[in-house]
Amino acid sequence: MPSGKHILGQSKNRVFGTAKVGDRGQIVIPQEARRFFGISPGDTLLILGNESSGLVVTKPEILHDLADEILGKEE
Repeated sequence: MPSGKHILGQSKNRVFGTAKVGDRGQIVIPQEARRFFGISPGDTLLILGNESSGLVVTKPEILHDLADEILGKEE
């Protein structure tokens, strides 16, 4: 485990660290998370959320894949 970083639990859910919001509303995604999820500079990320659950940051393809799963793929 890298020093200063903690991974909670051993399930599919992971905590990669924290991100501070800058003056312009920007955050830096921790390097380990970027590597794990294959996020590169210039990638577009989808931001979802609601008042009670908070925010979800994901690649747009994930939502597309989920929609295919729910609605069935068109062939």
